[in-house]
Amino acid sequence: MRPLHRAIAGYYAGRLARFGATPLGVDWTCMPTQHLRHLQLLRLCDTTAPATVNDLGCGYGALLELLEDRHPGWAVDYCGVDVAAAMVRAARRRWRGRPATRFATGAAPPRGADYGLASGIFNVRLDHDLIVWEAMVAATLAALARTSRRGFAVNLLLPPAKPGLYAAPPERWAAHCRDRLGLVVEVVAGYGLPEATLIARVPPG
Repeated sequence: MRPLHRAIAGYYAGRLARFGATPLGVDWTCMPTQHLRHLQLLRLCDTTAPATVNDLGCGYGALLELLEDRHPGWAVDYCGVDVAAAMVRAARRRWRGRPATRFATGAAPPRGADYGLASGIFNVRLDHDLIVWEAMVAATLAALARTSRRGFAVNLLLPPAKPGLYAAPPERWAAHCRDRLGLVVEVVAGYGLPEATLIARVPPG
C-alpha cells in the first residue's frame, strides 16, 4: 500500500499548497458541508463523558474546530493522523499548545482510543486500480476496528462516482464490518450530501 499512500499524500500536499488550511485544502467545497460530515461521524460518540479520539485523515485538524464550537466542554484526548506529512505540519502549527492534542503521520492510528473517526479518506481514488483501492479500504477498516475500543465512523460517497473518485453502496461495506469485523453497524444517509456515514460499534460484552 505504500505507493498508494504516497500518491494520496502527494495529492493532498498539493491541495494544501494551493489552498492552505481551508476546506478546499482538503478537497471539500466549504466549511458548512465539512462540519455537516463531521456531525454525522460524531453520532458515534458520547460527548457527555471524557474520551479518547483518533481522527484518521485529520488534515489540518478541522474536526477540532467543530468540537470547540459544538462541544467546548467535552474532555477529549485527541490524536490526528494523516498520510500527508505537510498536513500534519499544518495541523501542529494550527493547534500548537492545545491540551491533550497530538498529530502523527501515518495510514493507521498509532494508538488505541475509545473512538475512531475518518472523514473522506476513501474518496480520492485518483487512477488506482479498483481492486487495490478496495483492498486499502478493507485494511483501513480493519485498522480502525483494532484501535477503536467502542467503535468507529467513516463516510463514503454514493454511486455513481465521478472520474478519479471512489463511491460504493454503503451496505457493501456495512456488511463487511458486520460479517468480517463483528461490529454492529448503522448506515446514516439523507443528510443533504451525496454520501453515507457508517457507524460501526463494538457490541456489548
